[in-house]
Amino acid sequence: METNEFLVEVLNDLIKINNDRINGYQKAVSEITATDVDLQAMFRKMANESREYVRELSNAVEKLGGEPVTDTTVSGKIYRTWMDIKAAFASKERLSVLEACEFGEDAAQKAYDEALGSDAEMNAETRQLIMDQKSSLRTSHNIIKKYRDLHETLAI
Repeated sequence: METNEFLVEVLNDLIKINNDRINGYQKAVSEITATDVDLQAMFRKMANESREYVRELSNAVEKLGGEPVTDTTVSGKIYRTWMDIKAAFASKERLSVLEACEFGEDAAQKAYDEALGSDAEMNAETRQLIMDQKSSLRTSHNIIKKYRDLHETLAI
């Protein structure tokens, strides 16, 4: 596999995890009650964040002569299924959705770590793009974790 093809594969994996994230947050918005306006706004913002990342990553793939993917990961499908099951049986709906979102954010961090640690040869611009997105996603992860911790404490 040529260097560009390998890097295209790495970037496409990041597009997939962002597509998972968009789908996950859209699902989360549908799982919470209409009174949870704070979470709805936060989840919509995070989905929009991933839409922007998909756009940026797709541009990078096209610059390399590749074709950006439009689907999700297998693990993303597992994540959405897990979220469906957990939400269906949860008595503390808000906490359950936050736990599922944190699980998804952990998966995103892992995907970005793997991309940065891969053997794909990438220029400084591409590496910086991945690092910037990872940093922003880490901030989102920490916000979700703070909300989850708060609601876990309140549920006791």
